[in-house]
Amino acid sequence: MSSAQYPLESRPHSVAHLFLSRVEATPGREAYRYPVAGAPGAHGSEEWRSLTWAQTAERVNAIAAGLLALGLRPEERVAISSSTRIEWILADMGVMCAGGAATAVYPSTNADETAYILADSDSRAIFVEDAAQLAKVAEHKDRLPGLDHAILFDAEADPPLIEGMETLTLAELERRGAAHLRDHPDAIGVTVRAIEPDRLATLIYTSGTTGRPKGVRLVHDCWSYQGVAQEATGLVRPDDVQFLWLPLSHVFGKALISGQITSGHVMAVDGRIDRIITNLPTVRPTVMASAPRVFEKVYNGIASKARAEGGAKHKIFLWAAKVARDHARTGQERMVATGRRTVPLWLSVQHAVADRLVYGKIRAAFGGRLRGSASGSAALAPDIGYFFAGAGVPVLEGYGLTETSAACTVNPADDFRVGTVGRTLPGTEVRIAEDGEILLRGPGIMRGYHNLPDKTAEVLEADGWFRTGDIGDVDKDGFVRITDRKKDLFKTSGGKYVAPTEIEGRFKAVCPYVSNILVIGNGRNYCTALITLDETAIMPWAAAHGQAGRDYAEVVSSPDTHALIDGFVQRVNGDLQRWQTIKKFSVLPRDLDVEHGELTPSLKVKRPFVEKEYAHLVEAMYEGSREA
Repeated sequence: MSSAQYPLESRPHSVAHLFLSRVEATPGREAYRYPVAGAPGAHGSEEWRSLTWAQTAERVNAIAAGLLALGLRPEERVAISSSTRIEWILADMGVMCAGGAATAVYPSTNADETAYILADSDSRAIFVEDAAQLAKVAEHKDRLPGLDHAILFDAEADPPLIEGMETLTLAELERRGAAHLRDHPDAIGVTVRAIEPDRLATLIYTSGTTGRPKGVRLVHDCWSYQGVAQEATGLVRPDDVQFLWLPLSHVFGKALISGQITSGHVMAVDGRIDRIITNLPTVRPTVMASAPRVFEKVYNGIASKARAEGGAKHKIFLWAAKVARDHARTGQERMVATGRRTVPLWLSVQHAVADRLVYGKIRAAFGGRLRGSASGSAALAPDIGYFFAGAGVPVLEGYGLTETSAACTVNPADDFRVGTVGRTLPGTEVRIAEDGEILLRGPGIMRGYHNLPDKTAEVLEADGWFRTGDIGDVDKDGFVRITDRKKDLFKTSGGKYVAPTEIEGRFKAVCPYVSNILVIGNGRNYCTALITLDETAIMPWAAAHGQAGRDYAEVVSSPDTHALIDGFVQRVNGDLQRWQTIKKFSVLPRDLDVEHGELTPSLKVKRPFVEKEYAHLVEAMYEGSREA
């Protein structure tokens, strides 16, 4: 099945249509791989099992029919509260093939906000991963009179009873569905054929950095478009093996399924973050989607290990890292100028030597076959992008929002440009407003915020243009560059504008110990920063510099650590305008995380929340300063 069979202008009405077509075209081909907990595989790894497309369809149809048997009607919402796993995909496709609409709920969402999302979406049923997720529903069942059914993925015994709601296992739902199909063998076909492009398919609630989340209404055509457009870029191929660990409750992870169904490649599914490094050599993916934080952590880990080994190994790594960046940067500059990604002979020779000494080991850590990794949700520091590109693991940055059903731009594998988020997907338009805001229009744009017409009108214009809230530009070749979030830009008391994301990215590129950094300065007469350190990187350094035996909190508060970080701050300041420089900084006693409410589930910093939480440290950095 190729993208030529699905031109954008005559794409299928829904991913449900795409799915049934895929099953018909390649029923015996492998569709998914997934680990089985407690089932040992080779060399101490877990056993991975597979589903063909026909086997996947058998389970999806049973789930869809089970939902129909429960009385699900078109566009009624069914929530999914679970980590990324094969059952999430089966449940989501089951909801779509039953004509319903899925409400995505992050498993890390607390009970109060989970209840808000379920009530606002008017979800009639919910798939939950385990008893812990079910307990959050039970805690606020009085706020959810319309929630009639809960279906558990994991249930060792009979599901607990909750007043006013039936609880059953996924296996029981599938049994009911199989019985329904025996009586109504064409139930799924009839239901899918009735789905129109503008029927609601998914509600994804933006995690947001302030206030209650907003439900983004994504219709079936959004996902059908994503599938066809992704394959048309050439980023995914029928013979690919893609490793999926991103949260499926996030639009980025969810959109990847559309592309996979369209191209028909294998998807290895395991959302356990602590298993990523272990899984890579087992899965040996050819493509993978990720977030910049993963590449930052990998780079910091490599740099820290080389530094700990010291001597010649450290010098070789520093040299190889510089060669990687020079090779990638030079090749890109020549690609822009001449259309050919070439480098001087001397640099090519150095790169070949560095490849044998260093880069091959980096590629092996990713499984040895990774030809590219799409990256989104936040900006990747260019120096880190050049490093991985030079090492043979190109990070293909893209751009999208929940409101655009994920990707609307992406870097092409054969002409990627570090520092940009690539070109628009086929069928999507981009323009820059007078104030620099990026506007987008195309089939992937949401149909509005659920129950919030006024909020919808603020961002969605009558002619279809969506205001992204991001500032950027488009070069002569159509590559889009994001410079900052419109709301994050601030003006100092001296009237100078500062783009904090740019400064933060530069700091992450030079400091191998940083985890998060937040540049502050709105209305102030100079910039400051709140910084957190990566424990796995800073603790080995501390042990080697007279701080062995100290815990993390002691290490990050020590004068020696402050002096270390100050060196990197001054290094960044040397390349900034005077009003952009970081005059003072505070290292926080622990890293930011989702559990404390400082990060969104997609790992974006909640700036207002963090500034308020650490207001005492911020005020201390401005104590005695003259404010305009």
